[in-house]
Amino acid sequence: MFFVYVIVSDVKGLRFYVGFSEDVEKRVIEHNSGKTKSTKGYKPWKLFFTEPYVTRIEAREREKYLKSGIGKEKIKQKWPYTCRQAGKAQLDTPNKYSD
Repeated sequence: MFFVYVIVSDVKGLRFYVGFSEDVEKRVIEHNSGKTKSTKGYKPWKLFFTEPYVTRIEAREREKYLKSGIGKEKIKQKWPYTCRQAGKAQLDTPNKYSD
């Protein structure tokens, strides 16, 4: 089974990263240890949501969608921050995302 995941960081502003993996916990640890070039400058990261998929192809297609402009807007609509205007995030991380 494969999982599409979104992680969030409030370092240097509010940011999110979309990826997919068979082992999400391991990937979040890798993001937080600085092993991923694109995310190391914004650690720590927190898991925002995951979606399960049976095949790698399905997971990759969903990841590509969520990385698109429309997909990013869908993620932002679900953003659970209560203090956006103040610039400080208070994370309330759900386990699953739905359109």
